[in-house]
Amino acid sequence: MLGLERITDFEDICVNKDWAKEIEEVYEGDIDQVDLMIGAFAEPLIEGFGFSETAFRIAILMASRRLKSDRFFTSSFNEEIYTKTGLKWVRDNSMITVILRHHPALEPALRGLETAFQPWNRSTPSR
Repeated sequence: MLGLERITDFEDICVNKDWAKEIEEVYEGDIDQVDLMIGAFAEPLIEGFGFSETAFRIAILMASRRLKSDRFFTSSFNEEIYTKTGLKWVRDNSMITVILRHHPALEPALRGLETAFQPWNRSTPSR
């Protein structure tokens, strides 16, 4: 239903053969019973992204539906509802600025990224 090829073999779910074998054992050989999240986490990441193709397609589907149906993104996205200051705040922020506002220690992981949806930089925990 997502426009992807139907998976018929556990090794099609992920490139890690050990994981594929473990998933096959857990689901007793029935590939149609594999949970969405298990399959999505096992899939390889799309180059330049922090998630798999299945997760990407679901996110795009849900985001576009949300944007089309939420009045706060459409007809009510105006100064009367948000105020001029509120609209400026929305336009001047991103997911990265929101994350860093609440978790400033994540700055090294997000440094240099264009969006928070790209793979984050690896960093060592501060001690």
